[in-house]
Amino acid sequence: MQHKRPSTAKGYKDIWEDHLNALCQRVWLKDARTYHVQAWLDQIGGGKLSRNTLKHIKSVVSGKSVVSGKSVVSGKSVVSGIFTLAKEQDYFQGENPARDSSVNPKAPEAQETYAYSLEEIQSILSVLPEPAATAFAVAAFMGLRHGEVQGLLWENYHDGELFVSRSIGNGRVSDPKTRKGRAPVPVIRQLAERLEMHRLRTGNPQKGPVFANGAGNPLALGSVVNRVILPALNRCEICGKSASNHPKAKHPFKRDSRIPEWHGWHAARRGLGSNLYRLGVPDMVIQRILRHANVSTTATYYIKTAADDVKHAMEKLENNIPLAVPIVADTNRTLEDQTQATDRTIQ
Repeated sequence: MQHKRPSTAKGYKDIWEDHLNALCQRVWLKDARTYHVQAWLDQIGGGKLSRNTLKHIKSVVSGKSVVSGKSVVSGKSVVSGIFTLAKEQDYFQGENPARDSSVNPKAPEAQETYAYSLEEIQSILSVLPEPAATAFAVAAFMGLRHGEVQGLLWENYHDGELFVSRSIGNGRVSDPKTRKGRAPVPVIRQLAERLEMHRLRTGNPQKGPVFANGAGNPLALGSVVNRVILPALNRCEICGKSASNHPKAKHPFKRDSRIPEWHGWHAARRGLGSNLYRLGVPDMVIQRILRHANVSTTATYYIKTAADDVKHAMEKLENNIPLAVPIVADTNRTLEDQTQATDRTIQ
């Protein structure tokens, strides 16, 4: 665990405490067999957990890595895997009993993740106070992860680029997630102006955390969400007060639906990938901007295609196929308008 990123270590700890601890105590480690592991997974899977969550739990048991919801064998990449670690420390011999276990295929699929549109980003920025607005703008216009935004340093901002040199999660400082994660990210003019105003408001510092608290330490963005962002976004449609300040109002609280809901910092990162894609930026370039290790992660999990995009794409296809007079029977009258239009054209 000491070699894992703080967020990863916390995830493994939560899985152990919430799902595995009580079950694993019933069997001696050296006596564990595949049917034991399968029984654990079946019992855990009897609830409402998604298939991706169950794969995550299996990965902790077996020492397999789950990347963006996709299980992949990666040797010792997850050293906290129960049996992988046990074998390394000579508490267990033989084949990993979790290897041939399976996840219930009837478990519900994971919910679709969210990506902010450009319109939603602009709307959120219009209601957030500083420095929350600038922190959110960094996430939305640079695609930085929550911990990377928290770990930004002024000395790494120069020549129109911001270099990501560290990440902060659960109070621990670590290196960026991958080697490509250390790549510089261009700062667009709108964000550069926000950063410059933010720097001036905080005394024009030349080094240290970009987002700092009163003591000069990195600002805890999780606290910013609860104290600032949620109250700013969850406002009453009638009086404009936040939910926490609304109890004394003489009318019931009704959230203002014109303000986008909060879907987390990562929705801004996914939003950047999706918004760039809608603007015609190729997958490979988006991969470099988001600093993913491979383009498949970018294409599968960070490019969200909206319903309007799908409709417009099919309209493009329709407009590029020559229209011929229908020669098949239109039993459901679905082509009536098109047929009449074609007949008028022929006449």
